[in-house]
Amino acid sequence: MGTLYGLGPDYDIALGAAPADLSAAATTGLRISMVNVKSVDVVVIKGAGTAADDPTITLRHHTAASAGTSADLAVITEYYLRSEATLDNDEAWTRVTQAAAATIIDPGGAGTSAESQQLVVFSVKPSDLPETSNYISVNIGDVGANAQLGAVLYIVHKHDKGDPTSFPVPLR
Repeated sequence: MGTLYGLGPDYDIALGAAPADLSAAATTGLRISMVNVKSVDVVVIKGAGTAADDPTITLRHHTAASAGTSADLAVITEYYLRSEATLDNDEAWTRVTQAAAATIIDPGGAGTSAESQQLVVFSVKPSDLPETSNYISVNIGDVGANAQLGAVLYIVHKHDKGDPTSFPVPLR
């Protein structure tokens, strides 16, 4: 049974980075195409870790689905944050602004983001990319020696309506 709104008509969801221990190594995000989409909301989900192991999130752009030329994409001027020792859905979103950058360092900027569970969300539009690039990815840097889980999801918003099968494959 189809619906008028939701997955398919309004958005698609793609994996940016599977859940992983951010202390094991830097997490290299999967690429996603920005062709024929309105925007992509990047959602970073992070577990609580140890003091001073604050994450760094980096937005990159690419000229190809694999290989090609890659570089940081300094367009993040705001992001939204939910942060608490244990997220339980009673947290309000906080809007955080910064000078245009490719990175979000220590989400929330208090030097204590490692100790909290967090949802970090920012949006990227195709017009944010250089003309030669059609792909983005999001990396999370190695947080240090102590375990801290993290993952990245891409919520793809498209222009027209349709069911989930009408979306192009995220990496074309």
